[in-house]
Amino acid sequence: MTLEILTSDMLSGFRHGFFTRRGGASSGVFEGLNCGSGSSDQAEIVAINRARVADAMGVPEPHLVTVHQTHSSDVVEVTGPLSGEKPKADGMVSATPGVALGILTADCQPVLMADTQAHVVGAAHAGWRGARDGILEATVDAMVALGAERERIRAVIGPSISQRAYEVGPELLEDFLADDPDNARFFANGQGDRYQFDLPGFGLSRLRAAGVGDAEWIRHCTYHDPERFYSYRRATHALEADYGRLISVIRV
Repeated sequence: MTLEILTSDMLSGFRHGFFTRRGGASSGVFEGLNCGSGSSDQAEIVAINRARVADAMGVPEPHLVTVHQTHSSDVVEVTGPLSGEKPKADGMVSATPGVALGILTADCQPVLMADTQAHVVGAAHAGWRGARDGILEATVDAMVALGAERERIRAVIGPSISQRAYEVGPELLEDFLADDPDNARFFANGQGDRYQFDLPGFGLSRLRAAGVGDAEWIRHCTYHDPERFYSYRRATHALEADYGRLISVIRV
């Protein structure tokens, strides 16, 4: 099956893509393009999937760089293939031609960024914790350090869990309100004492506050489209033993 790659006109100056699960070699609960080496999928099958992604991006597989994501605000600069243990980070930036930055997600936000004029790119993994702790701002700052200008940066949020699928407890609302009372706008009333959190809306607000020139969410919900996307929350609700990871990539 052919790979399905979602793109955005805002990043048209760079080869990039938000890959769906279609076109992969994995089977079972991982059926499709599972690129998560941290899953319990067969390592050799994940390697085949990653090789297909690298080929689609026009780079050798070692130049498709991913990191050990930990829901942090840490960002690393990538200048080539990584050797040894992957660094712990949730953001990457690069100005090195031939490098492709890959973010793995299964409900969290994959965010791809670019400054066409400076030829600098960034990629971030932003769940609620990382977004709240500043991973998006940190990635923008790291791009600026490489020569990008904030007002020229375009940022695109890929497939993520939507507000109607993202039920959270009152403690999350309380924590967000303690940070900023205006954060109430990202929560809607759910059933009982539960709330529905707008993760992409929160991500967009943080990107715009960071001064990027433009930002958008491509408006695909991972939870509600099982044919195209993996979802940690959907897998949990279905009592499945594990789940696949989507990959989103931007190449310098």
